[in-house]
Amino acid sequence: MKKIFVMLSFVMFFATSFHKSEIQPKQNSTVPLKTLPQLSVTNGEKSSKTNNAINAEEIYASINFESINKLNSEVFNKAFLGFNNLKKAGKLDENAHILSICDFSLSSTHKRLWVIDLNEKKVLFNSLVAHGKNTGEEFAQKFSNTESSYQSSLGFYITETTYNGENGYSLKLLGMDKGFNDNALRRAIVMHGADYVSEDFIKTQNRIGRSWGCPAVPRALAEPIINTIKGKNCFFIYYPDPQYLSSSEWLKNQEEM
Repeated sequence: MKKIFVMLSFVMFFATSFHKSEIQPKQNSTVPLKTLPQLSVTNGEKSSKTNNAINAEEIYASINFESINKLNSEVFNKAFLGFNNLKKAGKLDENAHILSICDFSLSSTHKRLWVIDLNEKKVLFNSLVAHGKNTGEEFAQKFSNTESSYQSSLGFYITETTYNGENGYSLKLLGMDKGFNDNALRRAIVMHGADYVSEDFIKTQNRIGRSWGCPAVPRALAEPIINTIKGKNCFFIYYPDPQYLSSSEWLKNQEEM
């Protein structure tokens, strides 16, 4: 009996002296993900060039003069400069894109009028055009802004409204160069058709006929040309006159204005 008691005591001692170790499960350590910086994607500055800012050389180089008289590039550059300055001054609508150029430095036997669509970079018309009877014979030489001078006037014009008059379907022109062509309306300087502006006239006279100062065009082309350029478009009559070229406010670069 004593022996059994000793054994039970031993077992109890062993049980109370032995402690289980609690093994705590390891907690998963979570490492926060680094937030990647958002990349700001930029395509660079947008080009500042627009249709209106494309320079004259680029447009001129795109125009196809094949099978027609080629417009002098310097004359085009001046016409384009004035066209842009008139537009910036609010004299032309923002969407205006028809530019008509008359180069009176050329013989009247040449097709020296060009009507150009700047958006399409295309010549719509290339035609004969008359100068005033007191401006010269075959070549233009003298210009005036005076009433009853029967001379042509240099410079930039804004095309106005149409009417039917003594010379048929005609287009009023508003002169924009003070002292050079700003009397155009008073002098009734308009575009109209004329029978003396023709190849047949050239064959007999070695020049076309002359007007009283109007930029007259062939009778058959008067209506289509006028309908194309009417309604506040730019018309430029050029001649290498030093006084005009140095005086016209429309031929000054933007920084000079």
